[in-house]
Amino acid sequence: MMQADMLSSGHDIDMKKEGCSGVVFLDKPLGWSSRQAVNEMVRLYSPGMRKSERIKVGHAGTLDPLATGMLPILLGEATRFASLGLNAEKSYQVTFDLSMQSDTLDLEGEEVARFEHQPTVEDLQQVLKSMLGSQQQVPPIYSAIKIDGKRAHAMARCGETVQLDARDIEIYELLLNDYSYPMVSLRVRCSKGTYIRALARDIGEKLSCGGCVTELRRTSTGGWPEAVMLSLDEIKAAPNLAVVPIRQWLRDVVELPVDAEAAKRFLHGQRIQCDISVPVDSECEVQVYCGDVLLGLGLLKRGVRRMVLHPERILPSAQSHFHAVAKGCSNG
Repeated sequence: MMQADMLSSGHDIDMKKEGCSGVVFLDKPLGWSSRQAVNEMVRLYSPGMRKSERIKVGHAGTLDPLATGMLPILLGEATRFASLGLNAEKSYQVTFDLSMQSDTLDLEGEEVARFEHQPTVEDLQQVLKSMLGSQQQVPPIYSAIKIDGKRAHAMARCGETVQLDARDIEIYELLLNDYSYPMVSLRVRCSKGTYIRALARDIGEKLSCGGCVTELRRTSTGGWPEAVMLSLDEIKAAPNLAVVPIRQWLRDVVELPVDAEAAKRFLHGQRIQCDISVPVDSECEVQVYCGDVLLGLGLLKRGVRRMVLHPERILPSAQSHFHAVAKGCSNG
């Protein structure tokens, strides 16, 4: 059984009916940039269309060309919910070389240093333990971070000086899979914003070694397992079966059903006072439904007497649906 069959659970998406909206969990090939992956999905899901007619496509977390693995590709209205992937925790398998370092911190760059020190496995385990938890990390200068509107990697390749500020990250899990000097293989589970190349660099520095990444694979985004990933060939074989509906992508967001009158107000961007039965403290993001129709995401905030729903991301398809319903009623 194809992995796409497991994703669809018997739900064969009609691309025209759904507006080709949803998420494809691409197993990104080695050597591809994330932009290349997006462009390929545009061609696959907008065959023969003019540029102005093509569906909107994005991704939920950049992967370097050297890296493989989970790259959630967002189609159509799903692009409005990219933050669920961008802000999610992620898991990786990484292998790096302690005997060398490059300017890009991986095999894509030029070698800049060699190291002869050979740490013991006990030394390595001690350093790994020290790297757990909240910390600040300086991103690689060869990264997509923008400085005054320019990409850091573009500046670095032009010989410009690149200064990047440290960022708050958290390492939840750091497990040693294998160590045979100079190669170290780890399993990493980390917060958003973590650069695995920078993590390998920092581990190497603590060991008075290098830390050049030779292999990197993302195995999970936001808890989605490896089993949902599809190769490009699998996606091409059954494009519609490969698409996970938006509702599944929003699986961890609290659902809030509303009636037709509240739905109309929500779709007009109006705040709504709610008597709710969902668990909420002072503030909570929710996915808003009316019947089987997803309206978008809203933010529930505690008001003076009741909770107040603030519209955040409204789906045009929902607006069209309710407009059509209202038009049909008026015509009737």
